Amino acid sequence: MAKNFIQAGDTVTIPAPAAIASGSVVIAGAIIGIAQGDAASGASVDVKTSGVWELPKVGADVATLGVAIYWNSTSKLATVTASGNTKIGVAVEAAGAGVASIKVRLSGF
Repeated sequence: MAKNFIQAGDTVTIPAPAAIASGSVVIAGAIIGIAQGDAASGASVDVKTSGVWELPKVGADVATLGVAIYWNSTSKLATVTASGNTKIGVAVEAAGAGVASIKVRLSGF
Protein backbone atom coordinates (compact mmCIF):
# COMPACT_ATOMS: atom_id res chain seq x y z
CA MET A 1 0.00 0.00 0.00
CA ALA A 2 1.30 3.43 -0.93
CA LYS A 3 2.28 5.54 2.07
CA ASN A 4 1.56 8.91 0.46
CA PHE A 5 -2.26 8.57 0.16
CA ILE A 6 -4.07 11.41 1.96
CA GLN A 7 -7.82 11.02 1.34
CA ALA A 8 -10.38 10.02 -1.29
CA GLY A 9 -10.92 13.68 -2.21
CA ASP A 10 -14.69 13.75 -2.66
CA THR A 11 -14.69 16.16 0.30
CA VAL A 12 -11.79 18.57 0.73
CA THR A 13 -11.08 21.08 3.47
CA ILE A 14 -10.03 24.45 2.08
CA PRO A 15 -9.90 28.08 3.24
CA ALA A 16 -13.26 29.66 2.35
CA PRO A 17 -12.73 32.08 -0.57
CA ALA A 18 -15.46 34.34 0.92
CA ALA A 19 -18.08 34.08 3.65
CA ILE A 20 -19.85 30.79 2.90
CA ALA A 21 -23.25 29.42 3.98
CA SER A 22 -23.79 25.70 4.34
CA GLY A 23 -25.18 24.22 1.12
CA SER A 24 -23.88 27.00 -1.11
CA VAL A 25 -21.73 26.60 -4.19
CA VAL A 26 -18.02 27.15 -3.54
CA ILE A 27 -15.65 28.06 -6.35
CA ALA A 28 -11.99 28.35 -5.38
CA GLY A 29 -9.85 28.38 -8.51
CA ALA A 30 -10.60 25.07 -10.24
CA ILE A 31 -12.17 23.54 -7.10
CA ILE A 32 -15.96 23.44 -7.39
CA GLY A 33 -18.24 22.00 -4.74
CA ILE A 34 -20.89 22.48 -2.09
CA ALA A 35 -20.07 23.88 1.37
CA GLN A 36 -20.81 21.40 4.13
CA GLY A 37 -21.01 24.11 6.79
CA ASP A 38 -20.90 27.86 7.33
CA ALA A 39 -17.50 29.56 7.24
CA ALA A 40 -16.10 33.05 7.42
CA SER A 41 -13.76 34.17 4.66
CA GLY A 42 -10.41 32.39 5.10
CA ALA A 43 -11.76 29.92 7.68
CA SER A 44 -11.60 26.20 6.96
CA VAL A 45 -14.65 24.77 5.20
CA ASP A 46 -15.38 21.22 4.03
CA VAL A 47 -16.40 21.21 0.36
CA LYS A 48 -18.08 18.19 -1.24
CA THR A 49 -16.86 17.95 -4.85
CA SER A 50 -19.07 15.10 -6.05
CA GLY A 51 -22.69 14.06 -6.09
CA VAL A 52 -26.03 15.42 -7.24
CA TRP A 53 -27.29 18.62 -5.65
CA GLU A 54 -30.47 20.66 -5.96
CA LEU A 55 -29.48 24.26 -6.64
CA PRO A 56 -31.41 27.48 -7.28
CA LYS A 57 -31.57 28.34 -10.98
CA VAL A 58 -32.41 31.25 -13.23
CA GLY A 59 -36.19 31.02 -13.51
CA ALA A 60 -36.32 31.81 -17.23
CA ASP A 61 -33.77 29.12 -18.18
CA VAL A 62 -34.88 25.91 -19.88
CA ALA A 63 -32.51 23.07 -19.03
CA THR A 64 -32.70 19.69 -20.72
CA LEU A 65 -31.35 16.42 -19.32
CA GLY A 66 -27.56 16.31 -19.65
CA VAL A 67 -27.05 19.98 -20.54
CA ALA A 68 -24.02 21.73 -19.05
CA ILE A 69 -24.86 23.86 -16.02
CA TYR A 70 -22.92 26.97 -15.03
CA TRP A 71 -22.81 29.07 -11.86
CA ASN A 72 -23.43 32.81 -11.96
CA SER A 73 -21.37 34.11 -9.02
CA THR A 74 -23.18 37.46 -9.05
CA SER A 75 -26.77 36.21 -8.90
CA LYS A 76 -25.81 32.99 -7.04
CA LEU A 77 -27.95 30.98 -9.48
CA ALA A 78 -27.37 27.99 -11.75
CA THR A 79 -27.80 28.76 -15.44
CA VAL A 80 -27.44 27.27 -18.90
CA THR A 81 -25.56 30.41 -19.99
CA ALA A 82 -21.84 29.73 -20.39
CA SER A 83 -20.63 33.27 -21.08
CA GLY A 84 -19.14 34.85 -17.96
CA ASN A 85 -20.06 31.90 -15.74
CA THR A 86 -18.25 28.86 -14.30
CA LYS A 87 -19.21 25.33 -15.38
CA ILE A 88 -20.21 23.31 -12.32
CA GLY A 89 -21.77 20.15 -13.78
CA VAL A 90 -24.65 18.73 -15.80
CA ALA A 91 -28.41 18.61 -15.32
CA VAL A 92 -29.64 15.18 -14.24
CA GLU A 93 -33.23 16.06 -15.07
CA ALA A 94 -35.00 18.66 -17.17
CA ALA A 95 -36.06 21.95 -15.55
CA GLY A 96 -38.26 24.27 -17.55
CA ALA A 97 -38.91 27.98 -17.46
CA GLY A 98 -40.59 29.00 -14.23
CA VAL A 99 -38.88 26.24 -12.24
CA ALA A 100 -36.78 27.72 -9.44
CA SER A 101 -34.29 24.86 -8.92
CA ILE A 102 -32.35 22.23 -10.81
CA LYS A 103 -30.63 18.96 -9.93
CA VAL A 104 -26.97 19.09 -10.93
CA ARG A 105 -24.30 16.37 -10.97
CA LEU A 106 -21.12 18.20 -10.02
CA SER A 107 -18.17 17.90 -12.39
CA GLY A 108 -15.73 18.22 -9.50
CA PHE A 109 -12.30 19.35 -10.63
